[in-house]
Amino acid sequence: MGNTITEKILMAHTDLREIRAGQLINAKVDIALGNDITAPIAIKEFKKAGGKKVFDRDKVVLVLDHFTPNKDISSAMQCKFVREFAWENRITHFYEGGNVGIEHALLPEQGIVLPGDLVIGADSHTCTYGALGAFATGIGSTDLAAAMLTGELWFKVPPTIKFVISGSLQKWVSGKDLILHIIGRIGVDGALYQAMEFSGETVGRLPMADRLAMANMAIEAGAKNGIFPPDDITKEYVSKRAKRPYKMYLSDADAVYADIIEIDAGKIEPQIAFPHLPSNVKGISEAGNVTIDQSLIGSCTNGRIEDLRIAAQVLQGKKAASAVRLIVVPATPAIYKQALEEGLLTIFLEAGAVISPPSCGACLGGHLGILAEGEKAIATTNRNFVGRMGHPKSEVYLAGPAVCAASAVLGRIAGPEELR
Repeated sequence: MGNTITEKILMAHTDLREIRAGQLINAKVDIALGNDITAPIAIKEFKKAGGKKVFDRDKVVLVLDHFTPNKDISSAMQCKFVREFAWENRITHFYEGGNVGIEHALLPEQGIVLPGDLVIGADSHTCTYGALGAFATGIGSTDLAAAMLTGELWFKVPPTIKFVISGSLQKWVSGKDLILHIIGRIGVDGALYQAMEFSGETVGRLPMADRLAMANMAIEAGAKNGIFPPDDITKEYVSKRAKRPYKMYLSDADAVYADIIEIDAGKIEPQIAFPHLPSNVKGISEAGNVTIDQSLIGSCTNGRIEDLRIAAQVLQGKKAASAVRLIVVPATPAIYKQALEEGLLTIFLEAGAVISPPSCGACLGGHLGILAEGEKAIATTNRNFVGRMGHPKSEVYLAGPAVCAASAVLGRIAGPEELR
């Protein structure tokens, strides 16, 4: 009986020769990640447990990306606390200020996460790195403390649901639309504590940005992790970034799956997740006349250069509606610089956009784009729970960059085709 990719990676980080879904294991971690919200709690627990130095300064990653540049005294104190810990432990991968990016865009870009890695992070969207063929999952701050101290953590091996995606994508349909469609189909608990393995001919043609967006939102279906079989696209992406050895794993032909779900991508139009769940999904043709107050293009889901290019293509020569606040957030400094060099930022500015530094702030309703009571936003982010981006009586609609850009121009939820 064979193993899935997820099982193979977990097993490779133990001394075991065989593992099965449901089994409890203790495994070594390659990367342990914290940010300015979750790391302070982990550091306090680390010290409370008697920790003096992290297990490996190259494997602990600290990214101050949520409330920075510091929005208030509280966030400044949190960042100071993490900063001092990073300096004390000579953390190799510590990011703040001019080199900080949104963590789940930054780590793949910098070659910190690689295929075959076991990655844990005190942030639920750590599952993003499954796009590279890594096992990556979110954990709590106390678990992060244990990993920083010992380099190990216990896991329950998840069963795997295999999604076989075929067909050619319609124009303006991206990985974001595929994952929204999947979540709409199976529900926010449809993959609860299971691995979501994405395969099929369509997946084999998806660029890395689309794969990252899909793996990022696996948690919105309740999954333990999302994962893609590494292939030539993976190799091309990591080969110019990797600074250490890595291994690519593929599922065995006789691997056991909890379920196999087939999806015809050719039938999927641009998708919208209506309030207040990522599973409340409708096609753009069913959206109706929903006016918006804000359009946000960015986040760890869709703030990469490919996303900004799509948005710029739609916005070229157009203006955001006077009643709409258009906010664009390049996910890392490198993406920001590339967007500047390609003239994308000029397009956004001429469209009336506010261009934010790399930040998670607006996505989680922290700063740089908070919604007031009664306001509606369309966003390329990953969550639209009650109060996610501000006031509990505001509303968030999730979509891809093309729809968010077109909606900003028309002042209502709309697809790019309506701009003609």
